[in-house]
Formats: sequence, structure tokens, C-alpha cells
Amino acid sequence: MRTELFIIAVLLTWALPAAAQLRVQGGNVTISITAGIPGPIPPSATVSTTGLRWRQETVDTKITISTICPGQKFTLRAVATGITGGGTPAPEVTLQEGMPATDFIVDIPPRKPNNGRCTVQYTAVATFEQGNSLELGDDLHTITYTLVAQ
Repeated sequence: MRTELFIIAVLLTWALPAAAQLRVQGGNVTISITAGIPGPIPPSATVSTTGLRWRQETVDTKITISTICPGQKFTLRAVATGITGGGTPAPEVTLQEGMPATDFIVDIPPRKPNNGRCTVQYTAVATFEQGNSLELGDDLHTITYTLVAQ
């Protein structure tokens, strides 16, 4: 068995229409996969230390997600969990360099008494065959969340 180190760092940003409010909580994330084992099941690591908070608007809205990661080598996925205040999580999103903004939370209803919030769960996956970050360098994602009318 050969030990590998895969590191995926996530820098978080957000974009807003003029009156909207969307905040990322918890700061930047570093995910490390410390063991790679040859075989059909790649190792993964999951963290849920980031959250989103948003103020509901006067129309149905949604939150999209996108990433910039030049030279991406490993797989990073994100999913919204524990949504409060309305909205439906989209299926887990695989974040890829150059991807268009993709639905992350949909069907956020117009203003309610409470604002919305969720936890973001990131999962990093790396196969043994992909190599490792010691040889190839770390992936550095700049992830953008956008609150838009649906």
C-alpha cells in the first residue's frame, strides 16, 4: 500500500443582485485525503464546516454554484444539507473547472418570517491513478454562490 496525499482547497465567494443578501459562513476549507489505495473504490474525505445564509426576496429564487480551478486534477463535490426557511437542495454537484453556474438550492419561496440557511457538505475524491498533490500540486477551487430569481 502506498500512502498518497491529495489536498483540495476551497476559496469561497458569492455574487448578489443589488438588494439580495447571501453570506458564506465558516471561511475557506482545506480537504486532505491522506491515503490512496489501488482499486475500484477511490478514497474520499468529507467536510461540513461551511454554511450559507440568505434573505428571501419578493420572488421565487435559487442559489447557483460554480467554480474556477485552473489545472484541476481531483474531484470535488458539494451538496446543501439541513436547509431551513424554504428551498430544495439540488442533487450533489460535481465541481469542474469551466462549468456554468449550476443549481444548488432551488424553489426558495418569496419572503417568509425567517431567512434561509443551510450547511454545505464538500466531498473530495481522488483515485490512486490520478497521482497525488505532492507530485502534481494541490487543487485550488474558487467557488461562487449566486442568489438569483428562479
